Amino acid sequence: MSTGIRVCAVDELEVDTALRVDLGGTPVAVVQDSNGTIHAIGDTCTHGDISLAEGFVEDDTLECWAHGSKFSLASGRPLTLPAYQPVPVFRVSVEGSDVLVDPTPIPAEELPA
Repeated sequence: MSTGIRVCAVDELEVDTALRVDLGGTPVAVVQDSNGTIHAIGDTCTHGDISLAEGFVEDDTLECWAHGSKFSLASGRPLTLPAYQPVPVFRVSVEGSDVLVDPTPIPAEELPA
């Protein structure tokens, strides 16, 4: 049994499109990439108070629509300026048709470089 919070059903996710969900008061962008992997990262761009879920998904990145910063879906790290601070990344699991997200961000030392 998972410790995650149900945020949506798998069939609510469109491939390469972010879905903004509320994770116990924290806005999170949930993305199913073209490989079928589901990611969950903090939804607020660290450069400005902008929803990343309104941005663009390409490969393993989510781009902020306002200023163009791209964030890694796997690590939350910004890959382009103007953002220089990472967004949190959360563990995702699927149980049946439900997408569950652990509300505790993954520690930075456990994320890919």
